[in-house]
Amino acid sequence: MPAPICKWDDLIDMTVLSANGITKLYGAEPVLEHVSFNVNRGDRVGIVGANGAGKTTLMDILTRQIPFDSGELYVAPGLKVGYLAQNGNFAPEMTVDEAMLSIFAELAAMEAEMESLLAEVAKVSSEGGETAALLHRYDALSEGFRAKNGYGFRSEITGILSSMAFPKESRSKKISMLSGGESTRLALAALLLKKPDMMLLDEPTNHLDIGTLKWLEQYLRNYPGSMIVISHDRYFLDQTANRIFEIENHRLASYDGNYSAFIEKKRMRQESEAGQYDRQQKEIKRQTEMIRRFRQHGTEKLAKRARSREIRLAAMEALERPQHGSVRMKLHFKQKFKSGNDVLAAEGLSKSFGEGAGRRHLFSGVNIDIKKGERVCMVGANGIGKTTLLKIIQGEAAPDSGWLRTGQNVMIGYYDQRQEGLDEGKTVLDEMTSAFRMYSDTEMRNMLGSFLFSGDAVFQKVGTLSGGERARLSLLKLMLSGANFLLLDEPNNHLDIASKEIFEDALMDFPGTALIVSHDRYFLNKVPSRIAELTADGLVDYLGGYDYYMEKKESLGSAKQYLAGLSKPGGAAVQGGIAGAAGLGGQGGNPGAGGAAVHGRPGQGGAGAAGSGGLGGNPGTGGAAGTGGQAGGGMGVGAGIGGPEAYGKADAAEMRRRSKAAQAEERRRTRALAALEERINELEAEIGMIEEAMCSEETLSDYVRLREYDEKLGALKAELDEAYEKWLGEGGGA
Repeated sequence: MPAPICKWDDLIDMTVLSANGITKLYGAEPVLEHVSFNVNRGDRVGIVGANGAGKTTLMDILTRQIPFDSGELYVAPGLKVGYLAQNGNFAPEMTVDEAMLSIFAELAAMEAEMESLLAEVAKVSSEGGETAALLHRYDALSEGFRAKNGYGFRSEITGILSSMAFPKESRSKKISMLSGGESTRLALAALLLKKPDMMLLDEPTNHLDIGTLKWLEQYLRNYPGSMIVISHDRYFLDQTANRIFEIENHRLASYDGNYSAFIEKKRMRQESEAGQYDRQQKEIKRQTEMIRRFRQHGTEKLAKRARSREIRLAAMEALERPQHGSVRMKLHFKQKFKSGNDVLAAEGLSKSFGEGAGRRHLFSGVNIDIKKGERVCMVGANGIGKTTLLKIIQGEAAPDSGWLRTGQNVMIGYYDQRQEGLDEGKTVLDEMTSAFRMYSDTEMRNMLGSFLFSGDAVFQKVGTLSGGERARLSLLKLMLSGANFLLLDEPNNHLDIASKEIFEDALMDFPGTALIVSHDRYFLNKVPSRIAELTADGLVDYLGGYDYYMEKKESLGSAKQYLAGLSKPGGAAVQGGIAGAAGLGGQGGNPGAGGAAVHGRPGQGGAGAAGSGGLGGNPGTGGAAGTGGQAGGGMGVGAGIGGPEAYGKADAAEMRRRSKAAQAEERRRTRALAALEERINELEAEIGMIEEAMCSEETLSDYVRLREYDEKLGALKAELDEAYEKWLGEGGGA
């Protein structure tokens, strides 16, 4: 059984970390001024602020990586702190397995010593020597090894790596060969294996796909210790944080609640501060005017009043003018000319890499239809080929099959998440003026200033820029291109929250068309007119934002066989089993409807009794044809009781026999449906209990048990799918 994550239950509701008046200077410039806060056990704190505000500096101070100039920092005695930096600190030549084993270096050393002792015991014993001391040493070492979960740490490694999407074959991969997402997941896996009492996370969601993000959010919600996380992912902060620290103008302000609550409370605080400042300024102005008038009269009595008011005015604590926000980026996408209504069409696109046994399939059967003015966001698992598809669209890569064409007057502008189109040897100003020669240096510097490159910043080398600065520079180039069809690959990865909001508003106002790859769920809720999920088998469209997309996926998953059946040709026909009993003819002449349409397995449609004619009416219609089977009974016999052809050519006894058979079949079907529905309810309840158990603190820290639950869950879901298929085959849901 893995050791518990937290061993300090006596610290419940007590401060585990606090800062008082911390100030940090770089040269003479302050980065942080008089920063104070408390963090209690169980707090999940999100730190937000503009790029360069001092978030990572504060994290470096908390982890003792850099000193601070003044103030106090308190950390609870014995607190075990784990830190996830933006860049992992594994040796590049290590493999994934070696990196994970290095966390358990002490246990690995104990294991090696135990093996050495056993070998020595065997050798001494074979020579007839005394082994008691050696065996005593082995027993003591073995007991300590067991107490530290030495016999289970390798299973823990396997479990957490599986949860972080590292299959067995990828664990011999060198750290230097990992992608950005893999490096982030590996660093997270290492941190979780260390089981700290407090986690400090710097941008943990960078490069994670939506599935891994949801897993991480679930883990952090059930994590029993404290957490401080720097993140620009607003949806993630809404899901995980119960407090928000905002760093702005070198100061820190604390808000209770998640990110959405912080936005509302900050707005209310700003309005309150502005109101208090305005009221004080009005009062100062009023008192100053009263003092002037009193002195103007020149009487001793009024002079005393003037002095009294001056004393009160001098004693008043002057409020500082509220400084709300900082300089913000100005972004407006404009198109040089309009495109045609059909912007992009493609059919049957596929792409693979490699040859022979090493060939890697990305996707196939991709069909695309994008119209002018649409904002389509593309999502999908990491490595599925989203960036590759964007490159195929703009002509940088060729598909293995299928065709693609752009519409009339379509001008593509591409944002590359790696910013490979930037020349790292040029200055910021040279990069822009060489690309847009129609602007003078003064005009270009003004535009760069609107993107927060002011003063000497325009002479920085592109290669020295931060991720956020490179992103802003790429967005400026895209804005000036005048493209009417934007292809954007993770455009908001390195933007701070304020810049993200400006970027989102600019896209919402853009009159052209956009296809955007993004994992930012807040963005996915706000911007797209539809979401397209790229899978190995093609694109699947969802007409709405992220929440609708997830809701639709979950509903599809809960009865996927049923919904898959509905989408097949002939879905309205009876599939499998015997058709329902024929409907009765309508009174007054309407035809009798046949058996209800039922979805299920293809099979014989069943003969089905013909519909009895309505009273004095037209013949009833028999059941519809089943997939792979025969049509139900044909036209009903005659016009109904009392009609001119009450029985026609049909035999009355045969009619009664068929009717009884249909009734018996209906009773059997009803009993089968009831039994299947009962089993489905049992399976769904059991699945729900297992999923709830998988979210518990005890299970999340026991990766062996988590894997067992996962295997059982898979078996139950497979049985549930089969039960649904049988239920639908029997006519359930008709």
